[in-house]
Amino acid sequence: MEIIKLTLPDGSQKELPRDSSGYDLAKSIGPGLAKDAIAITINGEQKDLMDTLPDNASVSIITIKSEEGLEIMRHTLTAQVLAQAIKNLYPDAKLAIGPTIEDGFYYDTLFSKPISSDDLPKIENEMRKIISSKSEINKTLHSKKDAIAKFEEINEYFKAEIVNESEQKKDFQIYEQSKSGFIDLCRGPHLPSLDFIGVFKLTKISGAYWKGDAENQMLTRIYGTAWRTQKELDQHLLLIEEAEKRDHRKLGKEMNLFHFQDDAPGMVFWHPSGWTIYTQLKAFMRKKLSNAGYKEVSTPLVVDRTLWEKSGHWDKYRENMFITEIDQEHANDKRVNALKPMNCPCHVQIFNKNIKSYRDLPYRISEFGSCHRYEPSGTLHGLMRVRGFVQDDAHIFCTEDQIENETKLFIELLSDVYKDLGFESFKIKLSTRPEKRVGSDEIWDKSELALKSAIDKLDFDYEIDEGDGAFYGPKLDFVLTDAIGRNWQCGTLQADFNLPGRLDSKYVGEDGKKYTPVLLHRAVLGSFERFIGILVESYGGNLPIWLAPTQVTLATITEDANDYADGIHAKLRSLGIRSEIDKRNEQISYKVREHSKAKCSIILALGKKEVEESTVSVRRLGSDKNSVQKLENFIKSLKEEVKIP
Repeated sequence: MEIIKLTLPDGSQKELPRDSSGYDLAKSIGPGLAKDAIAITINGEQKDLMDTLPDNASVSIITIKSEEGLEIMRHTLTAQVLAQAIKNLYPDAKLAIGPTIEDGFYYDTLFSKPISSDDLPKIENEMRKIISSKSEINKTLHSKKDAIAKFEEINEYFKAEIVNESEQKKDFQIYEQSKSGFIDLCRGPHLPSLDFIGVFKLTKISGAYWKGDAENQMLTRIYGTAWRTQKELDQHLLLIEEAEKRDHRKLGKEMNLFHFQDDAPGMVFWHPSGWTIYTQLKAFMRKKLSNAGYKEVSTPLVVDRTLWEKSGHWDKYRENMFITEIDQEHANDKRVNALKPMNCPCHVQIFNKNIKSYRDLPYRISEFGSCHRYEPSGTLHGLMRVRGFVQDDAHIFCTEDQIENETKLFIELLSDVYKDLGFESFKIKLSTRPEKRVGSDEIWDKSELALKSAIDKLDFDYEIDEGDGAFYGPKLDFVLTDAIGRNWQCGTLQADFNLPGRLDSKYVGEDGKKYTPVLLHRAVLGSFERFIGILVESYGGNLPIWLAPTQVTLATITEDANDYADGIHAKLRSLGIRSEIDKRNEQISYKVREHSKAKCSIILALGKKEVEESTVSVRRLGSDKNSVQKLENFIKSLKEEVKIP
């Protein structure tokens, strides 16, 4: 009998007969593991549990109790259960794609007749019936031709199109339920049977264009969430409810911060209150960057295609760029320009303008750079996903030896900024080379090692995100956690050994020779638009007073207090404190409710008594109690409180 040798996660060796599966391995280790096993990792790649194990492979068992197992359960639920439920209830429906997302899944489908959220309970019930069958799920491999034919035979033309347009030549995976015969195309892996599926709930319906292209058919997207236990599901549903209350689009309307309209899709119309938040946040970041040794610059919004060709963006990023062309009829020369999707090639031009010495490095420049990227209309989402945005962008030109210290300094800056904004913790991800990239493997080896070495020496915990680097270099992504436990990727540090060479950047070394610098791309907030959305949701609109659009509202109780209110208002304005005055003939309770809803930080109720005693009745946002303070003392403490950190 032929034997294969396998290496387990603890380094130990295991021998099994040739043609053994992942399940055979789990069973050989113990009955408990075999019971919980749902998939296997072979040389770092997830595979189905019944896949045959190769010789001399590193393997690990994935159980239903693990995070990887939960992801696979969600994947199976959407691809094998939701998809089948849709076909059972709506036989004419055409299935498109059904991936997993954070905390759940969705499936895009073309229905012959519209469905609504009222249909979700019916679909859920059908899903439970399917799960109760406890059907096994089996995988078969097909050639491209056979896979296309198989889906064309059952009129699933979206699936046939996916296969046809794939660069893959063979081994297309089709999963089939043993009891119903339902099939779906999927990258896998899947659960070995439906018996492993936990609890779930369908959450909402939305529209989505096929392939995210507005020129294509509009599909119906059904969202759901799935968990191992009812307790986990209930906790998540409470989180969803709280998130809906905090939705920045809803709060943005209540606080009169911004709006969008069809004349400029994905572009923000900032209202005075929203722009105040924006400018305060910019002032805060400008102060932090200046203290950290960055010099601020400004670069053009529109740049000729030749620069984007040199940088590699024209080849690797053009589909995401806004292209402008000047007609010869209206100009002396015909040019093709692009709105900049990022600032880095322009910053390199500033570095290149004057020869730099090694003594000038690290050379740090920053810009609140306005960028534009063509995001598919179906992906636009309030401030969180826009086409026009401003980054707190900066670039560091340095030597390889300086990467470690610059990484340390950046993380210290980022940590300080996040803490001042109310975010106490963050996670770090190291993203490695993507399939679509520029530069040689040698350069990528060097840049990935440099960044990994820097973070290792700094003794930070991190996880590796394979293949998610920028097209020009690996990166560190910084993921912060908001007030209700949601994760947001915001900050980034990217090590680029490619762009400086492509754009002829040089510095003179200590030996008098010319060398190419390393370019570190970095941002703390990411885009101002998205970060403001995150701030509004995390604080539920109750922003720190230094960021609040209206810091103080003076609400009069009687006309006797009008002149007193005018005087306080003038004093506060002279001190740079953002105040408003409300002298309307309305009940004070009505005024308090209205200004609280608009998220004013402090409301001063002013009546005859306050006028006579030179006091103010102070109510802070989120409190139902008033405190009476001497006007002089209130203003003195407020002056310190509203300062930008």
